[in-house]
Amino acid sequence: MIYIANKDTGNVLASLDISSFVGADLSERDLRGADLRDADLRGVNFWHSDLSGADLRGANLKHAILQGGRFDGADFSNAILRHANAGSLNQGEAATLNDARFCDADLHGACMRNASLSHADLQGASLDHVDACHADFQDSDMAGVSGRHALFIGAKLVRARLCSADFRNSHLNHSDLTEANLQNADLSTDKTDSFTVLNLAILDKADLRNANLHGVLAENAQFSFANLDHADLAQAVLSGANMYRANVSSADFTDVEMATVNMEYANFSEATNVDIPAYKDHVR
Repeated sequence: MIYIANKDTGNVLASLDISSFVGADLSERDLRGADLRDADLRGVNFWHSDLSGADLRGANLKHAILQGGRFDGADFSNAILRHANAGSLNQGEAATLNDARFCDADLHGACMRNASLSHADLQGASLDHVDACHADFQDSDMAGVSGRHALFIGAKLVRARLCSADFRNSHLNHSDLTEANLQNADLSTDKTDSFTVLNLAILDKADLRNANLHGVLAENAQFSFANLDHADLAQAVLSGANMYRANVSSADFTDVEMATVNMEYANFSEATNVDIPAYKDHVR
């Protein structure tokens, strides 16, 4: 018999006639505030269960099913969620993880598609190879995350804190990064057969100071009023990009074709290695 208690009151939330959590069916249960610290929860099915405020620090949730579950305010710090499934093609079936903590958690290969993680704390988490398409990370703290070879297509990252994040060779096309903090972030392409993609992304008013965008694909991306001070955009593909009133002071535009880029009222006189077409108007 295994008992699950409330982390604050000690009250028993569930009595399970099992010898191990591994592969257990804990679907459709009220486990709010559950104490599951360091528990071995591999393959556990939490489908449509409520674990709001639960303590899951250090737990092993590899291949766990979190679909349809509510985990608002839960603490997954240092937890293992490799290949866990919290996402769904149907937004209504994806997990809700608002205000949850994932500090230094391992989410390698997890499915977070359409999941809601607004105001979550993911500092230092591993998001390599995750599928976070259309997930909501609005106002989340993702400083220092590793999100390489990941899918953030259409993700909402408005005002997210992404400083020093590593998104090399990831797809962020159609994502909304309005007012996001991407200082010192690495969105460069480091392979000849793989690319970091920001096509059609919205980066209006984003802070990209010292960001590495070397070789990025950012066709038709929006950089209006963005701060690109000392950013590396060498060999980037910016066809159709909008840099209206962007701060490009000391930004490196080596080998960037600028003919189709909207440069209006951006001070390119302070950018480096930029070839400004003679017919461009309103370029300072």
